[in-house]
Amino acid sequence: MYIRKPLVIACLAFAPMAWAQESGNLEGEAELGILVTSGNTEETKVNGRLGLKHETVTWRNTGEFSSRYTKADSETTAEEYQAALEADYKFDDNQYWYVRGAWEDDRFSGYDFESSVSTGYGNRVWQSGDRSFLDLSIGGGYRYNKLEELNDDGDDAEDEAIARLAAHFDYALSETALFRQKLSTEIGLEDNNTVSQSETSLQTSIVGSLSMKAAFRVKHVSDAPAGTEETDTETSLSLLYGF
Repeated sequence: MYIRKPLVIACLAFAPMAWAQESGNLEGEAELGILVTSGNTEETKVNGRLGLKHETVTWRNTGEFSSRYTKADSETTAEEYQAALEADYKFDDNQYWYVRGAWEDDRFSGYDFESSVSTGYGNRVWQSGDRSFLDLSIGGGYRYNKLEELNDDGDDAEDEAIARLAAHFDYALSETALFRQKLSTEIGLEDNNTVSQSETSLQTSIVGSLSMKAAFRVKHVSDAPAGTEETDTETSLSLLYGF
């Protein structure tokens, strides 16, 4: 257990190291959504996200940092912070080897934090133009989750090998509209706890680099901590600025 925590941290640090290997194009997008309601129910929802992409001839590096906060009738009902880094070494135009690290702190998930690291093979199985493509990947790694309370076995953490499957599909509906679907599944190889996530989004350009984005996210944990729901969903509407 204690040996693998530094392993996760080390692999999380690997991806940004690859950014310095070659000069290349750096792109990013900043996203912000705020919803405030009043009347019978006073509610405030805030979603924030920063996405970065750095690509060279041999490397494609991505980083994503996001947060979510909801307060209803003076009570916090959602508070979540996420970070994910990935470095892809490209063998050719389609095939690549990836290293990925992810960390999540969700106040209402039953975990103090969740983290995972994985590596494996990916393939861009389809591409049309610069904005439409389908990436599929498969790999393995480790997951380390710190529990808020001891589980039935008296442990305060979940630590196991995982298999990871993922898909990323972008489709340009027009010059100003983009449909995006992200799917991932991490399967525990010891306790068989499976974590699946899906994000479906549609973004359309408003003016210049400013876009409107609507998204629906689902996270399902097959063996969630006691007192928490197995499935968590979120619908959001936000402004997105590309740079």
